[in-house]
Amino acid sequence: MLPQTEEMLARYKNPDNDPRGPWTSGDLAARNRYDAGLYPLTCPSGRVIEGPPKGSYWRFSKETFDKLNADGRIWWGTDGNNMPRLKRFLSEVKQGRVPQTIWPYAEVGHTQDAKKSLLKYVQFEHTENVLNSVKPVELLQRVLQLTSKPNDNDIVLDFFSGSATTAHAVLKQNAEDGGNRRFIGVQVAEPLPRPEPDMATIFGMGQKRIRNVAKELRESDVQLDLGFRVLKVDTSNMKDIYYRPDELSQGDLLEAVDNVKPDRTPEDLLFQVLVDWGVDLTLPIRRESLQGKTVFFVDDNALVACFDTGITEDLVKELAKHEPLRMVFRDNGFVSDAVKINVEQIFRQLSPSTEVRSL
Repeated sequence: MLPQTEEMLARYKNPDNDPRGPWTSGDLAARNRYDAGLYPLTCPSGRVIEGPPKGSYWRFSKETFDKLNADGRIWWGTDGNNMPRLKRFLSEVKQGRVPQTIWPYAEVGHTQDAKKSLLKYVQFEHTENVLNSVKPVELLQRVLQLTSKPNDNDIVLDFFSGSATTAHAVLKQNAEDGGNRRFIGVQVAEPLPRPEPDMATIFGMGQKRIRNVAKELRESDVQLDLGFRVLKVDTSNMKDIYYRPDELSQGDLLEAVDNVKPDRTPEDLLFQVLVDWGVDLTLPIRRESLQGKTVFFVDDNALVACFDTGITEDLVKELAKHEPLRMVFRDNGFVSDAVKINVEQIFRQLSPSTEVRSL
């Protein structure tokens, strides 16, 4: 439901100083046949109305009409001599309006507005990189107003994110109504016609726009979560160790000692674990240094991970004292086989509810 316009609100007045506040009136006659809606009425002035207009019926039975009239909900005009009308109070109607099929550009913007908005948040050195089919932010805000509620934690998904207009609309709408909507934008790294100094793809253009929109909102003291994460689809972090026996050599066995690909970072491993375990990728992540090792705390103790090598028994005990729900190590990250063997026993003693896994 869209908010009522000033023009709609202006229709509500209170000429009779009704304590229920401003009201507007509606016709009491209807065209659909209603046999109980054929009866005469007497105006407060004494004039008798023989019945509803020809070809129509009163909307209510005589009994219901009398109740409405006794409750001051029938308007007879200032002199009490007019055709009766039903009073509808602003305080009792739904605070909104039904959306129209056609949305005028004065309300939802047009392509020129869309391009100006893009140029405001993304600076280009090459004109040919400016997209011509950008959607107005106001247009997508209208869609959000109709399809989402401010505080329902709705997730807005755009599989063709482009310049991130949808993400921009989510942030702007949240700023206007205090909402907690979240967005997911999916975009391939399509190259720009000419690389810009700080971006070479449409994907990079979208990131830059979101950052600048968030910066503007932050500077205006808007109290919103303006953070976002950038995730890219890639191959597995793990080496391909599944070979047929006739393809396996002794050298391949030595290569399998470390099962993680050499170009992968601890963050890469962490997000693979989050995906494998079905953990929300938007949860807060805290990085700490414990005994010289990097440890990740996801949503405090929902998941704790350490992918460094040289893990000692003392560090394992310290981690167990945090009593995490899940604990993940690198398979070859322990200082010795003895420590690796003792990990489950240590957690069984200090944090028996923790699920321990090695990657």
